[in-house]
Amino acid sequence: MKAAQKWLMSGNQAIARGAYEAGVTVATSYPGTPCTEILEAVSRHPGIEALWATNEKVAYEIALGASFAGARAMVSMKHVGLNVAADPLFSSVYTGVNGGLVVVVGDDPSAASSQNEQDSRHYARAAKLPMLEPSDSQEARDLVLAGFELSERFDTPVLVRLTTRLCHSKTLVRVGEPPEPRIASGFLRDFDKYVLLPRQAIIRHHALEARVQALAEFADTADWNRVEWRDLRVGIITSGLAYQYVREAFPHLSVLKLGQSWPLPAEKIRDFAAQVDDVWVIEELDPFLEEQVKALGIEVASQGWIPRVGELTPERILASVEQQAPQPMQLGDPSIPGRAPRICAGCQYLGVYTAISRIGVRVAGDIGCYTLGSLEPWNAIDSVVCMGAGIGTALGMEKALGERVQGRLLAVIGDSTLLHSGLGPLLDLVHNRGQSTVLVMDNSTTAMTGLQGNPANGQTASGQSGPGVDLEKLIGALGIDWVRVINPYDLAESEAVLREALDHPGPAVVISRAPCLLLKRKETVQQAHLSEEACTGCGECFQVGCVAIERQDLEGRVAPLINHDLCVGCTLCVQSCPEGALQPRRLVPDLVELNSCPTPTPPR
Repeated sequence: MKAAQKWLMSGNQAIARGAYEAGVTVATSYPGTPCTEILEAVSRHPGIEALWATNEKVAYEIALGASFAGARAMVSMKHVGLNVAADPLFSSVYTGVNGGLVVVVGDDPSAASSQNEQDSRHYARAAKLPMLEPSDSQEARDLVLAGFELSERFDTPVLVRLTTRLCHSKTLVRVGEPPEPRIASGFLRDFDKYVLLPRQAIIRHHALEARVQALAEFADTADWNRVEWRDLRVGIITSGLAYQYVREAFPHLSVLKLGQSWPLPAEKIRDFAAQVDDVWVIEELDPFLEEQVKALGIEVASQGWIPRVGELTPERILASVEQQAPQPMQLGDPSIPGRAPRICAGCQYLGVYTAISRIGVRVAGDIGCYTLGSLEPWNAIDSVVCMGAGIGTALGMEKALGERVQGRLLAVIGDSTLLHSGLGPLLDLVHNRGQSTVLVMDNSTTAMTGLQGNPANGQTASGQSGPGVDLEKLIGALGIDWVRVINPYDLAESEAVLREALDHPGPAVVISRAPCLLLKRKETVQQAHLSEEACTGCGECFQVGCVAIERQDLEGRVAPLINHDLCVGCTLCVQSCPEGALQPRRLVPDLVELNSCPTPTPPR
């Protein structure tokens, strides 16, 4: 018998491997940290149709359709993406599945790359579908496989919850053999099951409640809910990655590790609690398990001890238990200076935000790299809520404040975000006679999550290329006549066009178009250089906010010091200098004739 192979894999890679071994036919996603790499890893496995969708709702519906057709399907998204997909999620629990359907969600404790710390476990209880929680990469692979079996056995989608630390950390994974090809069994018409008219919804609700009862009984027998007996003075109930922290912090205590966080194995929990003196519940974010354990009539001695904000660590758990109160997050080595995230050197956003900061308007922002425009030196974004919210927020401000903000409101949104959830509010801007200006940052990719394809650039997850969406025609088709495209590396043009758009009596759209430098970096042929004699220390160049512009002292003046390891020659700082002290200098590479050798240096 061939020995099983062990591979070092991240949680995201292990999820993809589990999907491959489970015989998944269709996998969908919209990129979002911490789960982006799942679909990227899936796309490298043969026999799987991997698709970047326009948004998470569409991604869910594609996977659900594949399931209806009798194929195994998986959809993955970050926690806030599950909000976008909530509508089909709730209804699909009523319809049930044909082929297995696994929904992977990545929560982000400490909001490392998110606008909130939402705990997605509540979706399992609210929508009434089972949720599995792995604690390492091996379990991520294993529970995806188990999730498909559970899905088909109980006719339900299955949630698998990860957190950022698990998504990105690596452990050894024992992998299985490549699967035999699975053929979708086909769609079988079933009116009462798949057509959710009100009468059918009631019929399906009865089936759903019976399913929940069966899942709860099954949870008591599932081997992913296990007890580790040690010291009986304290028994800890935990799940997911928190289990790893518990084992490190309290290696001597008994543990009930829950691989299924909803519905809970009630009898197993009661039996565990009866055999220990005190019960602690340790979990990240909300007291989801704790509330259910208390509802079983079990006293939780650790109530109020465990932090509800931020990521847990073994040290933080130990300190909180010792103090019997939540302890703050550890912010790292205090001797290391803090550093705010920065926009890349030479990025188009530098020019656009320099222009916006000169105009002085109220800006409703959105989600993307361009959100960094809210920081110094521009302070050019005043609100950021969620994907696609900028346009609607600007319209709401306009309707509330009227003439006081006429010509003073700007919504900023990226090309991928516009197609994700910005077209609806843009249409609403037209329909409700709004006069706000929308600035679309078109960098030809979904940059913040790793340069993924989207309908705007025509790149698919499988590497296929297409023409992409013509944004000007699309925006014009919504009824917006005033549409202009600017070169963001021309400061004067950017400022002038934005002012013209803000003065326009009606909705206006400005498209700032330049490819992400990480996507298409041109060879640097020039760089900025400083004439020290001409520099007055006015500081205008620093307002561009480029990381290639450092500071130096010149006889008491704070002057720019160009870091030529970073400068890409965009000339934005050159254009911002009122004294002409910064000028572009063409780079001339050193040439060495191939048939000659340097003169050797005589020995000393």
